[in-house]
Amino acid sequence: MQIAIIGMGSMGPGMAARIARGGHDVRAFDIAEAARGRAASLLPMIVSALDGLEIKDQGGNLSFAGSLEEAVAGADLVIENIPENIDTKAALYRELDPLLAADTIVATDTSGIPITKLQAHISHPRRFVGMHWSNPPHIVPMIEVIAGEQTAPDVVTAIQTLIRDLGLLPVTLKKDVPGFVENRVLYALLRECVDLVERGVIDPEDLDTCVNWGIGYKLAVIGPMRLLDMAGLDIYQSVSSFLNAELCNRDDVSPMVTTATEKGQLGMKTGGGLFDYTEEDLTAFPRERAQTLIAVRKILEDRS
Repeated sequence: MQIAIIGMGSMGPGMAARIARGGHDVRAFDIAEAARGRAASLLPMIVSALDGLEIKDQGGNLSFAGSLEEAVAGADLVIENIPENIDTKAALYRELDPLLAADTIVATDTSGIPITKLQAHISHPRRFVGMHWSNPPHIVPMIEVIAGEQTAPDVVTAIQTLIRDLGLLPVTLKKDVPGFVENRVLYALLRECVDLVERGVIDPEDLDTCVNWGIGYKLAVIGPMRLLDMAGLDIYQSVSSFLNAELCNRDDVSPMVTTATEKGQLGMKTGGGLFDYTEEDLTAFPRERAQTLIAVRKILEDRS
């Protein structure tokens, strides 16, 4: 299959390398030449992670295109992976329209914009589908598949088949909701975590330790729904009857986050956010994260 990936931000390089490793020819493109260069420079680290996972190279080819037209020429599937802005994505879809055959599948890696809203901006919306990867995409095997109101069933089936053929795990949503499932669960967790730190209940370091070695440790082995059964629904009913009313339910963004953002303290990308990072930290973190995720994934796969 000929596949084009548009957008070489934090997700694009890993997606491109993983799909090529699965035997497909991939042309990657970003409007910024610097982004294409950075993506190419990340490939050795990504390939090392794929080797660590013992993912067999099926002989696909990955190349970087110099233009959108070159990237999508002859593509059976185009994966859009550009910033989370409807207008920006809509502008790209308008550019794609005259370049694609009517049956070329267009998938978006949006983290949460409803697919129905996005497919309204492309001709032949039946061929448009959500394909939400999780970061880092070359290591995390789960991919959400989301149909919009006009997405054809055979398009959903084609994406599910591609994901399975790559040896990955498609999770198909039954409804097109903002944030899909993974990010809705994640952001509910993050809202409570930020609130607890902001109210002085716990320091950021201790909160991370609590989650990593508490619920995070358990959830890697047993999912939330089965965890309810394991704990007992009667226990959940009893505790949630008083605890739910105490949980953070704010519908805006925490001042702790907005204040830091206004100061340009955006996290690792700026060298500081809720924590400070040295150059050594920023160099070591991606490699250490990959090594740990690979080790955990191998253990989980061995027990499945």
